[in-house]
Amino acid sequence: MDHTEITKTTDLIHEQTKAIDSVRQEVMKIMVGQEHMLDRMLIALITGGHILLEGVPGLAKTTAVKTLAQTLGLKFQRISFTPDLLPADLIGTMIYDPRTGTFSVKKGPVFTNLLLADEINRAPAKVQSALLEAMQEHQVTIGDHTYPLPEPFLVMATQNPIEQEGTYPLPEAQIDRFMLKCKVTYPSKDDERRIMNRFTRKRDAQVNSVMSSDQIFLLRDLLDQVYCDEKVGEYILDLVFATRQPSAYNIPADHQIEYGASPRATLYLNLASRANAMLHGRGYATPQDVKEIAHDVLRHRIMLTYEAEAEEVTSEDLITRLLNDIPVP
Repeated sequence: MDHTEITKTTDLIHEQTKAIDSVRQEVMKIMVGQEHMLDRMLIALITGGHILLEGVPGLAKTTAVKTLAQTLGLKFQRISFTPDLLPADLIGTMIYDPRTGTFSVKKGPVFTNLLLADEINRAPAKVQSALLEAMQEHQVTIGDHTYPLPEPFLVMATQNPIEQEGTYPLPEAQIDRFMLKCKVTYPSKDDERRIMNRFTRKRDAQVNSVMSSDQIFLLRDLLDQVYCDEKVGEYILDLVFATRQPSAYNIPADHQIEYGASPRATLYLNLASRANAMLHGRGYATPQDVKEIAHDVLRHRIMLTYEAEAEEVTSEDLITRLLNDIPVP
């Protein structure tokens, strides 16, 4: 891609990111701080990837997803995942009508644009596998028929890392379907002061719909035009391959990694880096974009050995080490 085309793409992005800025402003009427979480949610929206938000209770994860849905004017459904949830509660079921002797389909809450899967790790394996088809194929099977889900379709899931009683670890196949896993942390003291001052008064902030689904599709088309240089692509490949064979990159960590990141990580790292460039108003991705998004794309894709756990090494530590040690183009 030549310089003129990149400039043209950058100009188009500047026009479109005005809508993203409006979304930010609307969300910030309700949210305080948590810019990192909002950025990751916007990247998921632009790329069409699913996102898993992990954090202790009370960090406004559910509020963030709900508010984002309101600003986009999208159809929104929330499902609280519980141990007694059935696949039919999620995707729908066949209902028999004794008068006509026929079955009709009652579609479940998964038929929406933005699905908030609250406490996703509380539901059993059958429910997880039903959600898996929806996430991967954007369709669900009820009875003998397959039904497409509305577009755009996005799963934003939350999970609580501290309470393990009554939870089911998510299957590796499903965790891999999430493009990003975002760790939601406590707000700073200043942010918490603003939260306290804003929400201890009885005053409801009105959130307006400032973006349409057509604009989301336009942003996704624009994402295809964001330039990713071969050197940046090579850097992405080096990072992913180093999670599988760190010793090939002179990083002595083979004994700490059971399984490295899948090829899906390479695709998602490329897409998310280009979406990150768009959020910064650029028509081209840089190694810095890759570095900024690497933890969120890779943290849930690296399986550690017992040795690593004994040494108290986390996937975060390994990713940081790879980013520090692998040469940047």
